[in-house]
Amino acid sequence: MASLVLPQKWPSTLPSVRTRLRSRPPCVSMANAKSFVRKEDIVIVGAGIAGLATAVALQRLGIGSVVLEQGETLRTGGTSVTFFKNGWKALDVIGVGNELRRQFLEIEGIVMKSEDGRELRSFKFKDEDASQEVRAVERKILLETLANQLPPNAISFSSKVKNVEKSENDETLLKLEDDSHISAKIVIACDGVRSPVAKWMGFSDPIYVGHCAFRGLGFYPDGQPFEPKVSYIYGRGIRAGYVPFSLNKVYWFLCYNSPSPGPKITDPSILRQETEKLVKDWPSELLDIIKSTPDDTIIRTPLVDRWLWPGISPPASAGKVVLVGDAWHPMTPNLGQGACCALEDAVVLAKKLAHAIKFGTLTVEESFRSYERERWPRIFALTARANLIGAVLQQDNSVVCSIRNNVLVPKFVRLGPMLEHTNFDFEPLQFDAV
Repeated sequence: MASLVLPQKWPSTLPSVRTRLRSRPPCVSMANAKSFVRKEDIVIVGAGIAGLATAVALQRLGIGSVVLEQGETLRTGGTSVTFFKNGWKALDVIGVGNELRRQFLEIEGIVMKSEDGRELRSFKFKDEDASQEVRAVERKILLETLANQLPPNAISFSSKVKNVEKSENDETLLKLEDDSHISAKIVIACDGVRSPVAKWMGFSDPIYVGHCAFRGLGFYPDGQPFEPKVSYIYGRGIRAGYVPFSLNKVYWFLCYNSPSPGPKITDPSILRQETEKLVKDWPSELLDIIKSTPDDTIIRTPLVDRWLWPGISPPASAGKVVLVGDAWHPMTPNLGQGACCALEDAVVLAKKLAHAIKFGTLTVEESFRSYERERWPRIFALTARANLIGAVLQQDNSVVCSIRNNVLVPKFVRLGPMLEHTNFDFEPLQFDAV
C-alpha cells in the first residue's frame, strides 16, 4: 500500500471544525491581525451549492473542513434549482434528499407550447422512465438544509478570497479582503463562475453565449393553480418556462437574445417592466405568474459557459488545489444540469479525497487527477449539449422557428434521448474494505 504523501504533522483524525475556527487568539490586535496566518487542513472556498455539498459529503466520511463565504450570511437570494433523478441520487447520498422531498412537489411531465399558446407536445416522465424524479427546490431552503448538516462555525462568513499564493511548505496561502491570511493544506474551490482560484490556476473567464435570462418566483398565498408540470413556451429569439414547485410558489424564467450582456440591473421595477414587455402578447398564465412575483425574487443574469477543451484548458487541479462545480465547468441551464453536476462533483471528489486522507492508497494530488479523469468526459459533453440546445431554441429566424414548432417538436422530439444524461449512479459515501 502506498504511503500518504502529506506533511508528517497531518493528524490521523482531523480536529473538529469548531476547535479550529477558534484557533485565532482573541487578544490579537488589529495591527497584528494582518500578519497572523490561520492554519487549516481543508478549506472550501464558497458556501454555494457545490461548496456546502462538498463539505457535507466530506463530513459523512469523517473529514472536517472550513467553508469560506464572502457574504455576511448565506447568499440565499435567487430563485429555484431543478433536480432530475441524478441530482436526487446525489442528495440522497449526501443525506438530505428526504428532508427536501417533503417540502417540494414532484413534477409529473413537460408541456411544450408556441408563443400563441398552442400545445406542441407533452410528455409524462414516468411513462418514459419509472425511476425518473424531477422536483424544483427553492435555493434558499437548499442552502440552509445543507448548512444545517455542518457543525457550528463550520462556515466562516465575511471571508472573501482576494489572492492565492503557493507557500514554501507546499501549502496554499489565501489572502482575504480584510488582509487576513489562511494557510491551507488542501483547497477546494467552489467559488462560482468568476472564481478567483480558477483564474489563479490559469482558466479564462467564461464566455457569454448570446442570451440573458430573467428569473423569478411567483407567489400565491392562497395556493397556486397549476398542474405539476414544466411548461415551455417557444418564440422567436425568446423562450420562457414555468414550473410549480410548492403549494404556493411557481418558478419562471425567460431567455432572450442580446448581442451583449448589457449593464447590470438591480432595480426590480425595471426588471419587471423589461420582462413584461418581452412577453406582453404571450399566454396570459405566464404574465399572471410574473405579476404575482415579489420584487425581491426577480433577477437577470447573462448566460455563460466554459468548454474544457482537452490539451488546451488547464487541469482541474494544481497540486492540492482543485475546482468543483461552476468554478470549473460553468454551463448554460438548458439541460437543467448545472446544480446536478455540482452535486455529482461533490460526491465523487469527497470519496476520492477521503481514500487519500484515510488510507493513503493514493496521494491527494492523485485523488484530484482521478476526480478529473472521471468527471471530464461527462462535463464536456453536457456543456456542449446545453450550449447547442440553447442555440437551437433561441433561433429568431421565422422559417427556422416555424420548422421547429410545426415539424421538429411535434414529430421528432422524444423524451428518452432528452433525459438520457440523467442516468448517473453513485456509490454510497462509505469506505470499501482495504
